[in-house]
Order: sequence, then C-alpha cells, then structure tokens
Amino acid sequence: MSTMPNGVGAVMATAIRARLSHHILPTAATMVGACMTVLSIGRLSSAGTLGVLVDKMLAFDSVIFLISAVLSFVAIRMAARPARLETWAEELFLLGLLVSAIVAVVIAFAIDLR
Repeated sequence: MSTMPNGVGAVMATAIRARLSHHILPTAATMVGACMTVLSIGRLSSAGTLGVLVDKMLAFDSVIFLISAVLSFVAIRMAARPARLETWAEELFLLGLLVSAIVAVVIAFAIDLR
C-alpha cells in the first residue's frame, strides 16, 4: 500500500507528465528544423527517384514532429487533463524518430549506390 494520501500520487504523476511536454516541445521543434535542413541539402544533389522518396519521407517526418510540438504546447497550456495530449505528442515524437532513422538508412545506402 502507498503511504501517500489520496490524490497525491495522481498529482505527482501529472507533474511528471507535464515535465515531459516541456521536453517534447523544444526537441520536436528542433527536429522540424533538422528535417528542413536535410531537405535543403538534399536538393543540392541529383539523387533521382530515391532522392524524391527521401524528400517525401522528410517532409512527412517534419509534419509528424510539428504535430507533436503543437500537441505538447497545447498540453502545457491546458489547465486540466493534459495527459492524453502528452501521450499523443510522445507517440508522434517516437514515430518521427523512427521515420528519421529510416531516412538515415535510406540516405546511407543511396550514397553507397553512387
């Protein structure tokens, strides 16, 4: 059994979750910028069909990170029950990281094919 009074555990869990949004927001915004940077650099080379695929994946990835950032911002600004938004922001952020890793692998193999 917990030694905390009723409700204290829920308040602590909410505080921990709120801190998560404070980390997701700036990191997701930074990742949007990283995706845009890689998109811009990719435009300097002529990668052909594979380059078009990478561009589309990076554009999709930047939208995922943008939605994650917006959800975490809204969760920070909400006074009551931001947990659902934070969960969505967290899951989208992890999806964005997965897409980023896949793009990195595709770029690495595209460089080897030249």
